[in-house]
Amino acid sequence: MPVDPGPLTVGALVQTWQLDPSSALVIVLVAGAYVWCYRRGRDSVTPLQASCFGIGLVLWAVATVSAIGAYAYILFWVRALQVLLLLYLVPFFLAQGKPLTVLRNALSSDGRDRFDRLLANRVARVFAHPLTTSLAMLATPWLLYLTPWYTAALESEWIGASTRIALVIIGFGYFYARLQTDPVPRKYSQLLSLLISVAETLGDGVLGLVIWQGSLIAATYYAALHRDWGPDQRLDQTIGAGVLWILGDVVGVPFVLLLMRALSRDERAHAVVVDAELDTAERAVGDEAAPSGLWWENDPQLRERFKR
Repeated sequence: MPVDPGPLTVGALVQTWQLDPSSALVIVLVAGAYVWCYRRGRDSVTPLQASCFGIGLVLWAVATVSAIGAYAYILFWVRALQVLLLLYLVPFFLAQGKPLTVLRNALSSDGRDRFDRLLANRVARVFAHPLTTSLAMLATPWLLYLTPWYTAALESEWIGASTRIALVIIGFGYFYARLQTDPVPRKYSQLLSLLISVAETLGDGVLGLVIWQGSLIAATYYAALHRDWGPDQRLDQTIGAGVLWILGDVVGVPFVLLLMRALSRDERAHAVVVDAELDTAERAVGDEAAPSGLWWENDPQLRERFKR
């Protein structure tokens, strides 16, 4: 059983830390790889985009090795906050850093060709499809909270560590396929992403209601902690449902705004292409309608005189 760090206070938030070797190792490796690729292909992203990637890594560390990582084993609502960070916020900022673009530009010419071929194969098109990644994103919280997975991740450190890393991977795939700022197998209209977002909002709301009104999750595990401070199990789970439902919708607002911005940009680019095609067609019609031959051949009187 995890060690109870005591009541959750402001001081405890600052002083309490949770050792998470797996997450710490992955964060260090990802950070090192990104910095190395960024230096080799410096012009691939802007400093602001690279900073977004750094923010994602910091949030990843906060969610796993700070007080959030420690109290996630004690309080249901803190666990919900950790899931929200790892599944939504961390991948969102990582995707803004365009890591695949940075990686591709750091490769040699042959490496880029292999990268493009790998991205263009059928498997990549299926797994990087917005619908595929959105279904994975929507199904993950349901499976986590409504199956034995949740309790197993609390009781087994191997399952817990794998779960935390898997949440980041699933979330990154989601934002990668939806934002399409990195190279993707195929570009899709952002209108599709907006329609998917509407369905996701409904799904998240239903999950929040199920957790709020449903039976206690991992009741035996939390009862065995013998925690004598903070909210009881029912109130704790109610707060966690609010974190997943309400706070989840709030952090999703910037994502929707980015989708709307991308949709507007795509519409403007499409309008430019259509205007160019119309101009080309008009010029072609004008050339076909224009008279051919010498100028005097098109005059009736001169044509009759010279029998042309």
